[in-house]
Amino acid sequence: MVVISTTAIPDHVGGALSRWLIEPTPGLYVGTVSARVRDELWAAVSASVGDGMAVLIHPATNEQGFRIRTAGQRRRHVTDFDGLQLIMFAAPQAGDDKPPMDW
Repeated sequence: MVVISTTAIPDHVGGALSRWLIEPTPGLYVGTVSARVRDELWAAVSASVGDGMAVLIHPATNEQGFRIRTAGQRRRHVTDFDGLQLIMFAAPQAGDDKPPMDW
């Protein structure tokens, strides 16, 4: 199973995702595709994310059983800790008027 969560992606990218995956809520795509299709879809999403953000979660042969990939600006960052992917929060920037984007 593949899960892709997106914000602020172009309509044509969302259309490409919806050809292969279902969209149960806006910006959330879920389905079962081959690794090649998954990688091609992720390449299209990550290349067009712009000011938005995207997260891909897919099965992997590791202790957790999945892998996380991210694209775009976000407050949470995936960090490798002894082979486990964990989430690390970035500190807010000093003098930043708006709250940091989160996924």
